[in-house]
Amino acid sequence: MNEHDDKPSGDRERLARLRPALEKRSLIIEAVKKHFCDQGFLEVETPMRIPSPAPELHIDAEPSGARFLITSPELQMKRMLATGQYNRIFQICRCFRRGERGEIHLPEFTMIEWYRVGAGIVELMEDCEEMIRCAAIACDVFPEVIRKDASVDLSPPWDRMTVADAFEKFAGWRPGAAPDPHRFDMDLVDKVEPSLASTRRPVFLVGYPSSMASLARLSPNDPSTAERFELYAGGLELANGFAELTDPVEQRKRFENEESARRAAGKQPYTFDERFLAALESGLAPCAGIALGIDRLVMLLTGAEKIDDVVAFPEGTT
Repeated sequence: MNEHDDKPSGDRERLARLRPALEKRSLIIEAVKKHFCDQGFLEVETPMRIPSPAPELHIDAEPSGARFLITSPELQMKRMLATGQYNRIFQICRCFRRGERGEIHLPEFTMIEWYRVGAGIVELMEDCEEMIRCAAIACDVFPEVIRKDASVDLSPPWDRMTVADAFEKFAGWRPGAAPDPHRFDMDLVDKVEPSLASTRRPVFLVGYPSSMASLARLSPNDPSTAERFELYAGGLELANGFAELTDPVEQRKRFENEESARRAAGKQPYTFDERFLAALESGLAPCAGIALGIDRLVMLLTGAEKIDDVVAFPEGTT
């Protein structure tokens, strides 16, 4: 048994201790759903088992028979958008990422993902501010939450900082369009994120280097950056949002590059989701989408230090 394992006899004590956090978790999810439904979003469901996950170097999918458990519902939700029938959709679902386990990571976790047709990252950031405000009010902790003995002021609007400015301020250099990925990742984890954790207000880190665009489109005003942001609050990275890439040729090229990187790293190869690429070819209107970790949101609003403290049966207790 590892350090995260729990004896069956410990269920009673552990679950009793978790009861207050799980009650707040229920309130948070209820408030989040109500917020999006009130804003005219349609709640949708897409499959948890898919034939082809998006190829990403740093994310490994969990096999499930001949298929894979989803790392995100992104590709299927964007196929819905491409039909032209769905302009605002959201989904709260379980996601799975192989090998992710730590104080703020679980290999099976809960995520909310939402999309807006005709919107950009500004609207997504405003969504985050309002949604989390509603969730905090439901938990009676608005406008201030305490986490790790530090207060976080949730009153909007929250701070915005470019990736270039954050690296210059906290790491001493400005990444260009294609920085060394190892140096970037090391300084992000060791210098930038700890500095963001000390800020009293949530921060949107915007304008990622174009080489790290993932499924985001490049900025028309500065093609060296992508229209992508991440949200940090209380020392937690909560969300990752994009103005979505809609060009099928560019998307296939990015898939090919990521798949080559996965193979070079000795990772399991994935076939491309041709139905997703065909949906892009049929035409996807300009849109924006974002994924936000529900478990981490509960951590923020309850002051929990470990993700195990907001989940009934974390890895090792089932």
